[in-house]
Amino acid sequence: MSRHLALIIGYAVVLVLFTAASVTAAQHGTAEEAKAMLEKAVVAVKEDKAKALDMFNKGEGGFKDRDLYVSCANISDGIVTAHPHGNMGKQLRDILDKKGNPHGQEIMQNANEGTIKEVTFWWPRPGTDKPLEKTIFYTKVGDQRGGTIFRGFGLLPARHERR
Repeated sequence: MSRHLALIIGYAVVLVLFTAASVTAAQHGTAEEAKAMLEKAVVAVKEDKAKALDMFNKGEGGFKDRDLYVSCANISDGIVTAHPHGNMGKQLRDILDKKGNPHGQEIMQNANEGTIKEVTFWWPRPGTDKPLEKTIFYTKVGDQRGGTIFRGFGLLPARHERR
């Protein structure tokens, strides 16, 4: 009897852990989803930059999905031109992560048209204070640098978090 009870409890624990992992995965975007969002953002900027930046800022048109969103900055001066969480108008080069790393400067220096790169940084999710490790996938499109944050910032789509 105790052996059967142990098996049932063991199965219940595995089921609960699996269910919790599935719920967590559904709450956060994946690196692949972030890259796909970035590629979609590139097309939108090429078609109509003003309309695309407006959609990025509002999180419309599929450019905000769970913890994935798009942000952009001017190539000429580094001013953030799109960000759904309030960084509009800030100088991307001056944005430091929560450990003091200049991830914005790295993006400004390394973005190239036609190439998706990534940078890792520490930042809290919107509405929280606890910094998590995140990854931005970024590229250059015309006069914009941007990315998608994977569990974080981006024409920066996509990020990955580590607690």
